[in-house]
Amino acid sequence: MLVFNINSLIKNQTIMKTIKILLLVVAVAFSSVLSASNNPKSEKSIAISEEIGKLLKNPNFTIEKDVLATVKVLFNDNNEIVVVSVDCEEKGICSFIKSRLNYKELTDDVNNKNRYYIVPVRVTAKK
Repeated sequence: MLVFNINSLIKNQTIMKTIKILLLVVAVAFSSVLSASNNPKSEKSIAISEEIGKLLKNPNFTIEKDVLATVKVLFNDNNEIVVVSVDCEEKGICSFIKSRLNYKELTDDVNNKNRYYIVPVRVTAKK
């Protein structure tokens, strides 16, 4: 009877190891598939980015160094940009970005209105 229990125990341990290894292989395969898939930018988001870039062209002051800003916006029902916040080091550039973008109407229609978007903006100095 004791020999039978030991053999049964060894068989159960082997099955459990096999199940654990199988689950590990499935988890690694699933995570690699998820990490390999990426969401390419749609043509509409590229068009909106280009339109925002056009709105920010030709500032009325000189820029001495490149500045990075993070702009949090949403689009209202009238397809206008509503600037929620601008985060950057230069206060003058922050107010420039807000004044140029706030309540400007886009020509392209935005699908997800009343949703927050974070837009990175780089203001470059002319060289």
